[in-house]
Amino acid sequence: MSNLREEDSGWYMCGVEIGGLWSADVVTHKNINVIHGMTVEDSRLSGEEGSSVTVECQYSERYRESEKKWCRSGDSSSCLLAGSEGSNENSSVDIKDDRSGSFTITVKKLQMRDTGWYWCSAGLQKMPVHVQVVPRPMTTVSVTSQPQTVANPLPPKPITKESWSGHNHILGSLLVCGSVILVGLAIVARKWWKRHKQDPVLRQLNGMNARRNEYSNVGCDLQNATVVFVNKDSQDVHMY
Repeated sequence: MSNLREEDSGWYMCGVEIGGLWSADVVTHKNINVIHGMTVEDSRLSGEEGSSVTVECQYSERYRESEKKWCRSGDSSSCLLAGSEGSNENSSVDIKDDRSGSFTITVKKLQMRDTGWYWCSAGLQKMPVHVQVVPRPMTTVSVTSQPQTVANPLPPKPITKESWSGHNHILGSLLVCGSVILVGLAIVARKWWKRHKQDPVLRQLNGMNARRNEYSNVGCDLQNATVVFVNKDSQDVHMY
């Protein structure tokens, strides 16, 4: 029996026909009392973190126009009403009333703090629902390394007549430049050698002239001075 109404209340009989004129059938009686109220399909829900869970709350015909709500137990400010349009939604809860005997609540984007007791209500009727949020299983990410490619060395270029003549031209230019540098160094070295290879006597005369100039500057009369060289190799010069 489904979609029970209040007028469906009463006694019902079910039995098994045994058969035969003198054999009584086996029967039993059941009293069904349809009352106004509500129920839930599943009062305990479980979902992974980040997923969603849905609960269906069923109500009797008497509560068709009554206010439908979903609240967290102990927190009246958390209640979400279906509203006059029969549906309402926020960032975490979606409630829809089909106005035919049931309304559904979907809790979205579950977080660990969402674990706890809730209740759905129609009018003054309430039904408790427990939501359990479990951690999302850890996923392992396999890292595959890219195969390393080894570059094959290029084969050496064959020596051609053109490349050989180019090498000869470069080598000839280097030889010419080297020869010019060597000749220049030889000229500089010869000049330096001639400059320092002077007769010691010439150097001595130059020194004497320098001294005579010094004496003339201080006013000494050197007109009758006589210069006597003791010998060629002597470094002393006597003046009288």
